[in-house]
Amino acid sequence: MKKLVCLGLSCVMSVMLASCGTTAGDASSEVPQSTTAQSSAPIGGDTSEAPQNDGAAAGEIGASVFADFTQNINVDRASDYAMNELVLPVESIGRQITTDVKPNQEYRIVVMTRNSTNPYMVGMWAGGDKAGADMGIKVQTLAPAQQDSIEEQVSIMESMIQQGVDGFVIHPSDSKGIQPVVDLANENGIPVVAIGTAPTTGAFMRSGVDYYATGYIVTRELCEAAGGKGGVIILEGPAGVQNMEERLAGIRDAIAEYPEIEIITSQTANCKRAEGMQVMENLLQREDTVEKLAMVATCNDEMAIGAIQALKAAGVEGVLVGGADGSKDACQAIADGDLYMTYNTDPFGSTYLGVTYIVQYLNDGTLPEEYFVPFPAERHNPLITKENVQEYVEKYKWFD
Repeated sequence: MKKLVCLGLSCVMSVMLASCGTTAGDASSEVPQSTTAQSSAPIGGDTSEAPQNDGAAAGEIGASVFADFTQNINVDRASDYAMNELVLPVESIGRQITTDVKPNQEYRIVVMTRNSTNPYMVGMWAGGDKAGADMGIKVQTLAPAQQDSIEEQVSIMESMIQQGVDGFVIHPSDSKGIQPVVDLANENGIPVVAIGTAPTTGAFMRSGVDYYATGYIVTRELCEAAGGKGGVIILEGPAGVQNMEERLAGIRDAIAEYPEIEIITSQTANCKRAEGMQVMENLLQREDTVEKLAMVATCNDEMAIGAIQALKAAGVEGVLVGGADGSKDACQAIADGDLYMTYNTDPFGSTYLGVTYIVQYLNDGTLPEEYFVPFPAERHNPLITKENVQEYVEKYKWFD
């Protein structure tokens, strides 16, 4: 039945796409998005947007979704339309998220993460659980026993496909490594929503935040707060991981706009707190580092917290540190005045959204309006600072 739905919709879409829509790979001139704050957003803070580079001008439609998912090509940026105007099948963010979507029959959907320990991954599991409870479907949460093992992720998906599951929401460790099993899911008519890192082709849709924007916006705010001068250390995520590479690109592009800011060094701490602390400890021992250092731009909250621990241990004060994810510990660090800001990436809400889109599709073949539907996005006012951290924790957090 799933294959018949796909084949039928393919015929319709092939006619429609001949005359309208911007598909992946279409190009137009790059333009910066609006830098006007969204005053209607649920929490406070600046919502200035990053320059758009996905090939769609501000306000235009982004990459289309094909009924034959094998034709869907991954893009690294969401369109301005998707960020701010596209109507979502959910309300609110974080643990407040809800939907009116209900299944036509019993469905079984698998949420598979890279590991079961990182706060972001735990948030994904919780979001999947709530989606299952709200919509009355079975949502199974899984992760490899060996953290971040792409081989185990492939094995998990193969097993679930054999068992006849109806859909996947995945955060794969590697876009290339996951590709064969995404192809296998498509052969069996099973939609796959990718969060964070996506396969090159074949995903039903991509969700989660626009990672480039997270890196760009937080780093730009750090640079502004530092007066556009000084040295910065960049703590990168694992090499070759798509979402971390996208965030790193945003960080570097923001710094490039400030000619008086010097990158002291940029190296990985693998998104881990202990490694973030160790790397920072080593860097602080280098000659002139402490004298130059004004900012630390990181690719996630865990590394940011590790860097803060190292700075405190060395007695270094006045360094602005930026993170990303909006985790529980990061919010506490902001409240304590240690972390300058973070960005709410809401794994709870984005997983819930992914499950909702899958249920819509399973019900009647409804396709997402665009391939990359970012969540949360600029409309949700994602920056978390000392001014709004309490409101965020009380109303919109994604963690327990």
